Amino acid sequence: MPPIGRTARLRVSKSLDFGVYLVDELLGEVLLPKSEVPRGCAVGDWLQVFLYKDSKDVAIATTRTPLATVGTCAYLEVVAVDSVGAFLNWGLPKDLFVPFAEQKRRMEVGRFYTVFVYLDNTGRIAATPRLQRHLSELSEVHRAGQPVELLICGRTDLGYRAAIDDTHLGLLFDGDVFEPIVQGQRYAGFIKELREDGKLTVCLRLDNEESRDALGEQLVAYMRERGGSMAFNDKSPPEQIYKAFGVSKKVFKRALGQLYREKRVLLEEQRVSLVKPTPER
Repeated sequence: MPPIGRTARLRVSKSLDFGVYLVDELLGEVLLPKSEVPRGCAVGDWLQVFLYKDSKDVAIATTRTPLATVGTCAYLEVVAVDSVGAFLNWGLPKDLFVPFAEQKRRMEVGRFYTVFVYLDNTGRIAATPRLQRHLSELSEVHRAGQPVELLICGRTDLGYRAAIDDTHLGLLFDGDVFEPIVQGQRYAGFIKELREDGKLTVCLRLDNEESRDALGEQLVAYMRERGGSMAFNDKSPPEQIYKAFGVSKKVFKRALGQLYREKRVLLEEQRVSLVKPTPER
């Protein structure tokens, strides 16, 4: 795997007035500028660095952490546009280049875009908002219930488009959203369904027996902390339920119903109360 655009742990081979040289098996000696050299660094030390190319197309190292690496997605701001493309702030001195040919429509300074970072055919780091060129919409490797990391890419008519583990694209339906969703934010989520057409739908919380049991115990603990009852029931407004427990009303009602069937709670007009244990004789 090419080291450019990724982090690496490299050994210091040489120390000079303008910085230190690090040894990489593929690139050979790579300069870490003096301004980035940690205090007390000496020949033989090992440093964690990010490798990229400077304005002269020469491999260089930095101890800074970029906002994205090759093979990942990120939500980045455009800081400049010229005759060949746009440039994004990704936390390094040299801005990240997006060629015009990769832009769906001309990018604008000051706006944020979800992009995928890749190496172009010359070995230089670049970015593209055309995610489908690098992330697959079809999958044969995912399974329902599988934990994944989601990056929210933008809105669709049905919900939100999400990058899944920086390798696939999926859809988060509006009906599975019960909290404010922010474009460019990463969320822990799950594969909800692998559809017949091979495409993926995702969710932020599973509605299965295990999660219902966990929510049920959460409700029981909530009531115990409040003297054995709570001012919530199956008629409570969805926004109040979400604010208190972080779940949809549908999920809340299913967990509550399970507790009722287990005879652990009493469903009252305005409240839900824990069933008091029968005293032993």
